[in-house]
Amino acid sequence: MRLTKRLSLFAAAAAITASTAVLAAPTFINILTGGTSGVYYPIGVGLSQIYGQIDGARTSVQATKASVENLNLLQAGRGELAFSLGDSVEDAWNGVEEVGFKAPLKKLRAIAGTYPNYIQIVASKESGIKTLADLKGKRISVGAPRSGTELNARAIFAAAGLSYDDMGRVEYLPYAESVELIKNRQLDATLQSSGLGMAAIRDLAATLPLNFVEVPAEVVAKIGRPSYQPGVIPAGTYEGQDSDVPTVAITNILVTHEGVSDELAYQMTKLMFDNLPRLANAHAAAKDISLETATRNLPIPLHPGAERFYKEVGVLQ
Repeated sequence: MRLTKRLSLFAAAAAITASTAVLAAPTFINILTGGTSGVYYPIGVGLSQIYGQIDGARTSVQATKASVENLNLLQAGRGELAFSLGDSVEDAWNGVEEVGFKAPLKKLRAIAGTYPNYIQIVASKESGIKTLADLKGKRISVGAPRSGTELNARAIFAAAGLSYDDMGRVEYLPYAESVELIKNRQLDATLQSSGLGMAAIRDLAATLPLNFVEVPAEVVAKIGRPSYQPGVIPAGTYEGQDSDVPTVAITNILVTHEGVSDELAYQMTKLMFDNLPRLANAHAAAKDISLETATRNLPIPLHPGAERFYKEVGVLQ
């Protein structure tokens, strides 16, 4: 009897220890962003700090090549939240191989549509580039290979009747490296897809006189994808930019995957919207995140946890 009782006590203690271990297991939230000089990264850092409020959360921020890499990493379960351009999300869901998706990424789920990216084509004034046509024969960087930025570049150039073959040289470099080469007169221009007021272009504008190249509305229309809409870089966004610059705007989407629990997806969604002013302190682009637009025109299903939040606040019925 005494041995049986002792064994029962051991079993009970083991059960309590096991259940405590389960309760105490950390919740990992790895946020996939982009280059450190872009907009995804500082907003990702802001989110990681906000998500530190979640009990047991261990947050991390990973710098990546952005949209395409982020979505492939999510599909493989190597992250819990990622930033991506809307057109890349659509291509991932459909498995567009030439873009970088070997098969449809059907594990992806949306958390929220956020702020728009603006196509920002800047050239050194001394290059003489003022229009898209002026890019012919010039040296340009279009973002990391198969990044969201580079896919945007392909689409815009095709709509304008241009191709990479028309350029003098094409480099596939992230934001900061592109800017450094322009400073050193090794590149003439760069196309960057990002939120307004991005650090790399601010840095460049403070160093060299620049021309800001327009993407006319008729070129945007020829792209023929709902995720590409006319937009404007307002005058004064960058030093020396004295007038509005018509361009393309593309919505960014915060994406997760089906393996993330409903409760965690709910908390990530709720905490973001509860802390928008704090997130805007991380980067001004976050000021454009709003409940009213968060669920519009999403190319993939909402995560059930995010959907629960939107129903609670009356955005969805």
